[in-house]
Amino acid sequence: MARSSHNPYAENLDPNPANHVPLTPLTLLERAASVFPDRVAVIHGERRLTWREVYGRCRQFASALNKRGIGRGDTVAVLAPNTPAHFEAHFGPAMAGAVLNAINIRLDAPIVSFILAHGEARVLLVDKEFSELAEAAIRTMENPPEVVAIDDELAPPGRLFGDTEYEDFLAQGDPVFPWRMPDNEWEAISLNYTSGTTGNPKGVVYHHRGAYLMALSNMIVTAMGPAPIYLWTLPMFHCNGWCFPWTLAAAGGTNVCLRRVEPKAIFDLVHRHSVGYFSGAPIVMNMIANAPKDVLRPLAQPVTVTTAGAAPPAAVIERMEKLGFRVVHLYGLTETYGPSTVSEWRAEWDALPDEARARLKARQGVRYPSLEGLMVADPDTLEPVPADGETMGEVFFRGNIVMKGYLKNPAATEAAFRGGWFHSGDLGVMHPDGYIELRDRSKDIIISGGENISSIEVESILYRHPAVLEAAVVARPDDTWGETPCAFVTLKDGETVSESDIVAFCRGNMAHFKAPRSVVFGPLPKTSTGKIQKFRLRDAARALGSLGPPR
Repeated sequence: MARSSHNPYAENLDPNPANHVPLTPLTLLERAASVFPDRVAVIHGERRLTWREVYGRCRQFASALNKRGIGRGDTVAVLAPNTPAHFEAHFGPAMAGAVLNAINIRLDAPIVSFILAHGEARVLLVDKEFSELAEAAIRTMENPPEVVAIDDELAPPGRLFGDTEYEDFLAQGDPVFPWRMPDNEWEAISLNYTSGTTGNPKGVVYHHRGAYLMALSNMIVTAMGPAPIYLWTLPMFHCNGWCFPWTLAAAGGTNVCLRRVEPKAIFDLVHRHSVGYFSGAPIVMNMIANAPKDVLRPLAQPVTVTTAGAAPPAAVIERMEKLGFRVVHLYGLTETYGPSTVSEWRAEWDALPDEARARLKARQGVRYPSLEGLMVADPDTLEPVPADGETMGEVFFRGNIVMKGYLKNPAATEAAFRGGWFHSGDLGVMHPDGYIELRDRSKDIIISGGENISSIEVESILYRHPAVLEAAVVARPDDTWGETPCAFVTLKDGETVSESDIVAFCRGNMAHFKAPRSVVFGPLPKTSTGKIQKFRLRDAARALGSLGPPR
């Protein structure tokens, strides 16, 4: 019997308001306030906010923005550590249809100024600890944003900088404001800047659909149970805190805020509030694993730690697990909403020796539940490499948790999506069991303490030194930060300058964490066409060994 071309499922079964609603993390907040109205949502020092209160405050936030004519397509920026106001900013602007731009508080004023201008920020929330940075950043702007000062009770002493204070700003809004659902789930929800391979950062745009799916995926990969208590060791400005603000709303959990990451504060809050989860770059794990004996305390309950960034040393993972922490190794990029692969653990590995288990856990792993495609392939042909654990290729991503694209940068967006896959620029191998492992970075990005540092940006500062003829920057292993910039410098004839002089010059002209910690003087290796051979410099930097004391 011939098959009919008729498809009965395509008739009179169209999407309608009853069966098709845009996916957005805003509904997760609404649900948390409805289902867990009196559960504590946020802890900050002695302050407590319930989910009902947070929902009302976020609606006030949206209402206050709406009264200023801020809505779809507008940007609301935040310059703050992990505080209640920063958490609320992950919902309030989106409820008004606007886009959140959470800015790295470690950047210098010129870069912050560039971000504010490029993102066309209409409003900037500024924690008083960063008043000076914000003031310097907007001083030269032609169209500066309205500034709202956050007078956080746990901030160090300092003056407020802004047109109004955050609580007064909220008071201007309506706590029952009829907030706006996105017209479709492809609408932008946040803007995050990444340095990429150039000095000027690129604006990565997230959409509501991806944020929603990441929120749920985070619950799955961390095996997050009911009423989770999450400590904010990870900056909320890092890829929107890897989307965990929205995850905690989905789980109806409790956010324990932390302004500054210190081992004693971490252990104190873990014990005081029965924390079960936190996240961070390998530097956070290293800090905990090597904390003074008078700080280390036995855990009263299991604590799951999600870590991503430069691959954490297997020895650090082993040390953390001996202290009682359950380490979940993740990997991703700003362009993939933060971590989008997980080193998924298999029960048969439990019987392996500690060192072997740690090596397996240090791999970048397999794709997140919300990531549809992950491969290691030839960067030109996109042909997958053999799954032999040896053949290197570029890591590619495809799925709903890949960015919309780069703001106002169609050329970079097109290049990133060539062939229908997102090109990560990271090099790795595919193991026979389907797990990926990074081996190098084709972009020359240095990941120091979870922060991306552009080698070209550092080089541009070095070239401004009057004694420098040539300069190149690569990553050097660092016991504390994972890796830090190492500068290879050729001086002009007759010039004499010390390593400390070069470091001080860089620190005086850029954010301190971007400055090189070590400097090597001498001629730079080059190809016959005059191109600097960075692979040889990377080998030389590794041969120098790991740096010890923190910068």
